[in-house]
Amino acid sequence: MNRLRGIFDSPLLRRVSWHVKRITGKMDGRFFTSLLAGLAIVIAVVSGIVWLSDTDRGLGDFGASVHWSVTTVFGQGDASYVTTPIGWAMGWLLGLFGVAIVATITGALVGFVIDFLLKEGQGMGAAGYKDHIIICGWNSTARDLVTELSTDAYESEIVLLADLEHNPAGNDVYFIRGESSNADDLNRAGIEHAHTAIVCPSDPGNEADMSSILTVLAIETLAPQVRTVVEVNNPDHVDHLKRADADEVLVTSKLASHLLARSALYPGLSELITDLVSGGEGSELYRVDLPEDCLGLPIDEVSARLRRDHGATLIAVTRGDRTHNNLKSDFVFERGDDLIVVAESLGDLNPLQHSTAYSEA
Repeated sequence: MNRLRGIFDSPLLRRVSWHVKRITGKMDGRFFTSLLAGLAIVIAVVSGIVWLSDTDRGLGDFGASVHWSVTTVFGQGDASYVTTPIGWAMGWLLGLFGVAIVATITGALVGFVIDFLLKEGQGMGAAGYKDHIIICGWNSTARDLVTELSTDAYESEIVLLADLEHNPAGNDVYFIRGESSNADDLNRAGIEHAHTAIVCPSDPGNEADMSSILTVLAIETLAPQVRTVVEVNNPDHVDHLKRADADEVLVTSKLASHLLARSALYPGLSELITDLVSGGEGSELYRVDLPEDCLGLPIDEVSARLRRDHGATLIAVTRGDRTHNNLKSDFVFERGDDLIVVAESLGDLNPLQHSTAYSEA
């Protein structure tokens, strides 16, 4: 049952369903209603004529005539069922209707497949994913971001929403062409089912930051549970994004200047930080759930267990909406705490559940 449910809940079927709703919403249903009504009338009339001309006119014979008429329409009728010229003429008539109906259905299916492929290739489809990451906007940061996310152990699906003519992120990223502040385009990207939206300014100007603010407002209106992470050009706009309920705001220029300053004072720090956050040759930063066997233990013992059992080094602890580092040795872990660690991989550690992250915002 779970496997069957997983098949019907697949992203591809959700995309097909979205396209079917889109096409049928624009289609005049009266044509198909008239076609089916006409077919039903023809089958009823022909069945009655064949019942009168080629059978003993019993009640069972009428049912057999209806069955023959229906199967003849779909090309599976028994030609030997009718033996009179009238029956033969009815068979030819039904065969003609069958060809017309099959041609209509085939044309509709072929048209749908062509429309589906064209819309998908142009970024006019719907993602159909759940628990995925949406990148709103495209710039050099987004390009590096895609590479980093694609190689992370969490293996989350990625959707790019950008007003571009083609997909710049490669085949592993589902592309939606549209405006990141537009509700319809966000819905096509699956904003209600995403766990994180990353907003990247399309250019280094202030107008791009204004667009990012509008995007955050749209996301908070449609899906307030989705975590929003925003790259901002101008540090003066951080407060505006916070007021728009952005969960995290990153000023890349400010971060770079701080890192350069620390590297000037303490050589080698830039290489270390870059390696930690970019998936280099060493380990990476992870935010994970507190293992059950660490509940109620002091920080020194938990640090030792993480190092021994998981090859991970404890960096900080998040409790509630605050992150604590360089904790004293009398710190004791409680339920609900989560950890920020440095490790080569997640291994047996569980990445922090997104519902937990949402509750902190």
